[in-house]
Amino acid sequence: MISERQEKLLNFLIREYISTAEPVSSLGLKKVTDWDVCGATIRNDLQALTEAGYIEQPHTSAGRIPTKKAYQYFVDKISAEPEQDFSDFIVRQIKTAHQQIEQEMKLAEKLMNSLSEKSTSLSYTRITKSDNLIEILEILGPSKTSHEKNIDTIHKIIKELEKW
Repeated sequence: MISERQEKLLNFLIREYISTAEPVSSLGLKKVTDWDVCGATIRNDLQALTEAGYIEQPHTSAGRIPTKKAYQYFVDKISAEPEQDFSDFIVRQIKTAHQQIEQEMKLAEKLMNSLSEKSTSLSYTRITKSDNLIEILEILGPSKTSHEKNIDTIHKIIKELEKW
């Protein structure tokens, strides 16, 4: 059995890991939780959660990641909550994902604008191998006649990114 604080900590850790896909450090959890506890308290709770099998540490200097047991606990807790809370959670996750995609689209557009200003010819290649999608953007030599091709290539890249 885990304490209420450990349960909240596990909840924060799972949500943060789902959001970033990176091991979560005790310092990162302290920032996310805004609790008035010291880092050592959080590390002690993380150690207890590790010993209980809810989280693991991929290697010594890494943060923690949830285990299958943690995900099962998380799902059981969410499914025990009223349906509206679960629906709100899904809506929040979708909104967060949508915001991240929009930010990446804006960054991609800025990159494309920057590249079109700096180069005179761009080449875009899309290669699909089994589960991997490799996209290659090449800056080719000077050719003022290819400026229109650059704009077309940039629009193709942005359209491909929008499909994601």
